[in-house]
Amino acid sequence: MNVRLLISLAPLALLACSPAATPTRPPLEGARIGGPMSLIDQDGKPFSDQALNGKYRIVYFGYTFCPDVCPVDVQNIGAGLKLLEKSDPALAARIVPVFITIDPERDTPAVLKQFVSAFHPRMIGLTGTPEEIAKTAKDYAIFYQRGKGTSGGYLMDHSRQAYLMSPDGKPLALLPQEGPPQAVADEIKRWAE
Repeated sequence: MNVRLLISLAPLALLACSPAATPTRPPLEGARIGGPMSLIDQDGKPFSDQALNGKYRIVYFGYTFCPDVCPVDVQNIGAGLKLLEKSDPALAARIVPVFITIDPERDTPAVLKQFVSAFHPRMIGLTGTPEEIAKTAKDYAIFYQRGKGTSGGYLMDHSRQAYLMSPDGKPLALLPQEGPPQAVADEIKRWAE
């Protein structure tokens, strides 16, 4: 083979083997995700998205009776935020984790308060009427439905996303659901200023 040809192709080969460049814009920038909400917090008080103005927020939809996925995801979010509190306390102080139930029938404010306090001291738990939850879930592109009943009750089928939202409530990125909490902290640092 021609040595000159190999030498001229070497830079292209190196580029092809290099990791993809880090995007400079958040992956969810411009997506139609999120919107105004008016729900009830874990203390039984009215809660509006306006209370989050100026703060980054992590928004996750789930339910407290979930047997496996929701507690693991919320634990990962809480642990990732705790890691960020150690490495970048100023940034971490500007982030509010929010858990919104998709099962308002069982997830009363008192149930939510016990649940969210187990994962992070600043986590906010939100519930509301079935109609309020349906509207909020739709605004965040969350699928959910009541599953088939069992002898002990019922489960909820739902999509599984943890959104990182900007201080003005715009979507920035999805936080990783799998992997160590450090991946959550790293993704927050990547997109939050």
